[in-house]
Amino acid sequence: MIITLLVIFIFLILRFTVTLFNFLSNPKLQRVSKPYHDKISILIPARNEADDILTLLQSIHQQDYQNYEVIILDDNSADGTLAICEAFTAQHHKFKVLKGKPLPADWLGKNYACHQLAQLASGKLYLFLDADEKVRDGLLNSAIHRMYLRRLSLLSLFTNQEMKTTGEKVVVPLMHYILLNLLPIRLVYLIKSAAVAAASGQFMLFDAEQYNEYQWHRLAKNKVVEDVEIMKLVKAANQNGEALLANGMISCRMYKGYKQAINGFGKNFLAAFNYNIFGFLVYLILIIGGPIIVIMTMNLNFIFMMIGLIVLTRIMISMSAGQSASRNIILHPWQMLSLLLIGITSIQQHLTKTTVWKGRKI
Repeated sequence: MIITLLVIFIFLILRFTVTLFNFLSNPKLQRVSKPYHDKISILIPARNEADDILTLLQSIHQQDYQNYEVIILDDNSADGTLAICEAFTAQHHKFKVLKGKPLPADWLGKNYACHQLAQLASGKLYLFLDADEKVRDGLLNSAIHRMYLRRLSLLSLFTNQEMKTTGEKVVVPLMHYILLNLLPIRLVYLIKSAAVAAASGQFMLFDAEQYNEYQWHRLAKNKVVEDVEIMKLVKAANQNGEALLANGMISCRMYKGYKQAINGFGKNFLAAFNYNIFGFLVYLILIIGGPIIVIMTMNLNFIFMMIGLIVLTRIMISMSAGQSASRNIILHPWQMLSLLLIGITSIQQHLTKTTVWKGRKI
């Protein structure tokens, strides 16, 4: 039992240390006032996004950067996505929408849509955005400044998350929770090894010249977690990549409701562990089972120490992510149960090869 408790507390302390590093190093995209005027191609793959895409298009039109083009690729949507985009682009000359080509057998849908979009773009920078986002003033100028400051081939942002239902509030914070207490974000840029990589497909900004040379989405054409894979490819090619928090300049409502959130995270979590089921299970046992074992000892000193580490971790991560710390602390036990459900879902779908997203098997 002593050895088990020692392992649990080492795991807790290591995660707390990573969280503290992220909190103090503040890995956020900083706002800048220096104006830039380079053309940026905003590229949006869209499949069955009729409920969300108009909000994104309006937010792009209303933001303050002016030298841009927007290209939307309708990826064989079965709802009104194409009609909504056609109506909007007819009124706004910087926007255009095209229908995507049939999906080849050896590609995943989003990756192929992004590949097609890049072939149509004319900007000095390519920005890939998901269709369920909302951009705000300062985003494009600040991101371009960061690209030039760091001489980046790729800048990826982890967007602020909008959550409306209780189910979303139970599941969606897990993204930042896992990210910020497992990986020191600053190291993505500082360490050149491809082994240290993180990225979010919700915001991927590329240097166009380097993108066209390497064709990043083609190289990752069959990868479920293509964002992380592309960051690895960028670093393996000795190019600079960086991942940051969005600092409120772009937000996203990833999922609508508990079930959709569980399924959405379920398709990604095991892939993020490189489909290493054993390693994934060890992580789940430590993060979920560890606190249960500590409580079972009935040792108040151990219990209070564990609670203190968890509470401080939740406070720091919530503040970094722009979320409610008190809500995440209250919901922590239910979030951990949801993480277990996500893990079971992810493993089950992988073993049975039944992972489906937006009507496609992946």
